[in-house]
Amino acid sequence: MPLPMIDGTASLWTHGYAWLPDLRRRRSSDGGAVRTRVFGRRAIVLHGPADVAFFYDERHVLRHDALPGPVLDALFGRGAVHTLDGDAHRVRKAMFVSLLTSHEGVAALVDRIGTHWHEAFTRARGREVVLFDQVATVLAEAVCDWVGLPVTQDAAREIAEDCVAMVDGFATPGPRHWKARRARARQEQGLAHAVTDVRAGHAHPGVLTVPGGGVPSRSVLETVAHHLDADGVPLDPHTAAVELLNIIRPTVAIAWFAAFAAHALRRDPELRAGLRTGDWAYARAFAHEVRRFYPFVPFVGGVAAHDLEHRGRAVPAGTLVLLDVYGQHHDPDLFDRPHRFDPTRFLGREPDGDLLIPQGGGDVRTGHRCPGEDIVVGVLTALATALARLEHTSPRQDVTIPLNRIPTRPRSGIVLRPSWPTR
Repeated sequence: MPLPMIDGTASLWTHGYAWLPDLRRRRSSDGGAVRTRVFGRRAIVLHGPADVAFFYDERHVLRHDALPGPVLDALFGRGAVHTLDGDAHRVRKAMFVSLLTSHEGVAALVDRIGTHWHEAFTRARGREVVLFDQVATVLAEAVCDWVGLPVTQDAAREIAEDCVAMVDGFATPGPRHWKARRARARQEQGLAHAVTDVRAGHAHPGVLTVPGGGVPSRSVLETVAHHLDADGVPLDPHTAAVELLNIIRPTVAIAWFAAFAAHALRRDPELRAGLRTGDWAYARAFAHEVRRFYPFVPFVGGVAAHDLEHRGRAVPAGTLVLLDVYGQHHDPDLFDRPHRFDPTRFLGREPDGDLLIPQGGGDVRTGHRCPGEDIVVGVLTALATALARLEHTSPRQDVTIPLNRIPTRPRSGIVLRPSWPTR
């Protein structure tokens, strides 16, 4: 007999990333889909590559109206591509794909980050720096330059703090959430002004150039400012600002993965050897393992598009559909010894797109998989190599990672002491 559905909202706040994995262990004994309630709504829990394919099929699951208002107000922004479906989503998504998945564009951003990293840690040589804060500022400075809005170091620090606040406060009520909303409002206002300036013909110094001396193309800022949506109309300045921020903010959020990479190197210093050789394949495998092993996205959600059947069970239209990302990445049926950090599991092969899903599943061009995934992997591959060449200090720090906090990171910021050129 199926167990009664009890609202799991309180358990979500208490258990964080472990909520859905614990729920699945307790409630999947009958082999059927796991069901619960969250925020008072019926929900079904999906898990595994076959379920990933089901979840990212728009015939089954929609994103429109799936994201709670507080998440939009803090993290994604009102009117963001994440909230669209059908033609509206495909046209808007195509813009992001063109900007974020080209080899030249990714390489240009990674190169800028490498330059700003080298400058920042050279200035800090001999001093202790908090890794997370320093990397967030480096990422903000580099991505703003890449987008077409070069900023000063002080401005980059402020942008980094606001982007970190948005990510840190999207999944919790109270002061962190309100700080996130204020940060988003500040950044949206400034970017909306930049969009208006571009449309008025005011020049901005940043452009994406084709490596090797090619003809300069439009900057990211110009591309977003002049984008025509599915209805043939340009984005209003606020929505254009939202989408620019949905390029800048996720890039700054790679600071979380950088902190996790440093945590892995701190736990197992022998991992540094493979990275210090400059072996690109090993560094990329290391980046994939950081994305699998460490908790960043606990789950993603959508809404049943119509009355469905899943694993022989009815799923009424409007049911919340939750994809258990953290649980999937730590499932022993999917990954050998999943609670062991082991980059070699990805050495010599790229992970299956519906198995490793920290940036979503499905097809990046037609579905809701994050188009910035190539940037995350490329940047983290480069940063992992750079981190392996820096000294970690302050062994008395508390660097445990609490699973009940979303998003989480080491309790104390990992401290580094740059002691030689990092490039």
